[in-house]
Amino acid sequence: MKNNKGVKYNMSEIKSKSVAFYERGSWYHRTKELQDDYKVKYGKKGGFKTKEEAEESYFLCNETFIKDLTSHHLMIDKEVMVSDYLVYWFEYIFRENEISKTYETGVAYVIYNFILPLLKQNNGMADIKLKLASADYFNRILDEVSKMTASAGNKCREVLSLAIRDAERDNYILNNPMNNVKKYYRKKPKVKVLNEKELKKLLKYTKGGNWYLEILLAVFCGLRKGEIMGLKFDDFDVEKQTVNIQRQLVNSPSISTNTEMLKVKVDNYELIEKPPKKDSYRILRVPKVIIKELKKRKELLEECKENNNEFKDYNYISFQEKTGEPHIPNSFNGYLYKICPKIGIQNISVHGLRHLFATILIEQGVPIIKISALLGHANPHTTFEIYCDVMEEREKILAFINDKFTPNIMEA
Repeated sequence: MKNNKGVKYNMSEIKSKSVAFYERGSWYHRTKELQDDYKVKYGKKGGFKTKEEAEESYFLCNETFIKDLTSHHLMIDKEVMVSDYLVYWFEYIFRENEISKTYETGVAYVIYNFILPLLKQNNGMADIKLKLASADYFNRILDEVSKMTASAGNKCREVLSLAIRDAERDNYILNNPMNNVKKYYRKKPKVKVLNEKELKKLLKYTKGGNWYLEILLAVFCGLRKGEIMGLKFDDFDVEKQTVNIQRQLVNSPSISTNTEMLKVKVDNYELIEKPPKKDSYRILRVPKVIIKELKKRKELLEECKENNNEFKDYNYISFQEKTGEPHIPNSFNGYLYKICPKIGIQNISVHGLRHLFATILIEQGVPIIKISALLGHANPHTTFEIYCDVMEEREKILAFINDKFTPNIMEA
């Protein structure tokens, strides 16, 4: 059988790709449906008695999908617009290849959050026919997107190069204008994360220790150092398994300035409660293991109050056992830098553990906009800027996390 471009389908090859799968008592296959906004809706269809029936249905559904694309002038019409081609290329060519989920997430963000919104501005004035797109045209597009974030120009050029290369291959255009487009360079952010083996070592070594709860909150909730230090027991809803991020504990320096020497000196630090930025207010679900450790910390608090008359209950979850006063935020990093060499892993900061949380979510295919909200970033572009390199990693980072972000190794 042939598709609409005259390419032969080999049914034996299709079957070898295991397009059918078995669940809930019947055979299923994946489906793709082209919507009015050109986005592809993914789903599944089941109820088949045999694997062969599901595979045959998959083939027929795929034929329908290709016909829909053709009817929208996305496959054979040389008058296709740049925006339409980019959507078609991502949904039908790029995603059909065997790529990592993380890289796919990054490419999707570039197309749908940088390039397409720009092309649609001013009633689509920047959107032209693909066959008319020149190097100057793409230079103007990239010049505009490069103003959004430091890495936008670099990443958008990379994605456009891939798409336009395929356009030339499939005869949509005669020559590839991207060969003459300006290159964009950027300084790569230093995102240091632990690998699975290192994280297991860290969690195993610190389990039962004074900083175990704080480490869990950084790794599996992605909280900042000040946010963790500022948490109080009342911020947790044990029944709903949530935590309300509504403050942070920070060092407030008292500074004296020597105008003659043009130097600034910090006289002393004072711990103060400070509300987070507007977008950092958030309520997060927490794993059962954190609720379990929180209860242990509460028991420790009661024990310290009973055994020490000078102990004062400030209600912070991270407190000094002798006085009840909250830990200084920097002491968390000090603890990590002390134990990492002991257990033979790379030094990691609290912010590095926060990066690890984001990396886990990216690896699981969570949309950037949701990761941005979980991290408390002002907008998704900030998240993309930090983690776009992580999205390119094809090697799996972690696979031991359930729907509530509970590490399985905790249950071992």
